[in-house]
Amino acid sequence: MIERKQLKNIIAQCFKGKVILLLGARQVGKTTLLKELIQQTDLPSIWFNADEADIYEEFKNAQTSTALLQMIGRDTRLAVIDEAQQIPDIGKKLKLLYDTKPELQIIATGSSAFDLNNSTQEPLTGRKRVFHLYPISFQEIAESSSLIEAKRLLEARLVFGSYPDVINNQGKEKEVLQEIANSYLYKDILQLDGIRKSGHIEKLLLALAFQVGNEVNYQELAKTIGNINPVTVEKYLDLLEKAYVIYKLPALSRNLRNELKKGKKYYFYDNGIRNVLLNNFMTPELRFDKGALWENYLLSERFKMNHYENNTPSCYFWRTHDQAEVDYIEENDGILHAYELKWKEEKVRFPQSFQDAYPNNTTEIINMKNYWSFINA
Repeated sequence: MIERKQLKNIIAQCFKGKVILLLGARQVGKTTLLKELIQQTDLPSIWFNADEADIYEEFKNAQTSTALLQMIGRDTRLAVIDEAQQIPDIGKKLKLLYDTKPELQIIATGSSAFDLNNSTQEPLTGRKRVFHLYPISFQEIAESSSLIEAKRLLEARLVFGSYPDVINNQGKEKEVLQEIANSYLYKDILQLDGIRKSGHIEKLLLALAFQVGNEVNYQELAKTIGNINPVTVEKYLDLLEKAYVIYKLPALSRNLRNELKKGKKYYFYDNGIRNVLLNNFMTPELRFDKGALWENYLLSERFKMNHYENNTPSCYFWRTHDQAEVDYIEENDGILHAYELKWKEEKVRFPQSFQDAYPNNTTEIINMKNYWSFINA
């Protein structure tokens, strides 16, 4: 059992007068986490899965606080509504419950930030606390076993990623990843905003998988996919972010005329999802893309660590039109922390133009010899 970092954070927030929203992709472990929370709190509770037709209909038809309270039960202290984004007007219904029974702790989960956040934005203003859950992190593995064990599992995580079912089914990782990709990856995306052309989404994801670590251009992506315009590409990328498949890293641009002004890179939250799209499960040493594999893994793990530790740096990459670049930058209180991410130990010089333009900075090279200090708080 790998204990999730968000478990203690959510328990600490329970019964503090807020509706809790837990967001994250399907299959990242939201249900398991909340069942563990129910066991630890040991209070009268009720669980609703909005993916089930009868539960969906009950909530859809419940238009008053009385009807909602009858569903919840008089003595219930903790109510979980799983995949709540399925329910029409869920934000208004959560507000009704919150206002009518303030002693009730409501936790709603969603695999689509687009639907659940949007539908609760106005009704729950000042009444909610949002948490995010991602595939299992290096830090969670290290804390649940040991740092040595987490290091031993590095190659498997680079290739197969860190979805809970993948970790729990050693020897069957490919089959599990293919099931996640085929049955869950597109499920919420295709429900968003009336999208019907799944082929475009699949081609876009494949193009992104090949371009990890490189700047993305909407026009070039549109040409690669074919029969699609750049505005639609941008819209699809936004939806893929809101479905927790990819995330965006913008370019830092302040001081130099030849810096990229609107550059952006996209990374996958999970290496396994990238690899199943590429249908490439070879070990890193045998791969032509091991640099991209390594960069995607380190940045996704850094993202998880910062989020779970409540660190909130501004994050960038840096590049000029004459190809001077820095892989990754975090800004905290006006100080830039610049990182180069290398698979092998090698000498790297940070661009002098960057040093001159941003003298208030620190620099560090991350490689196989020191990577755990970068992703394990």
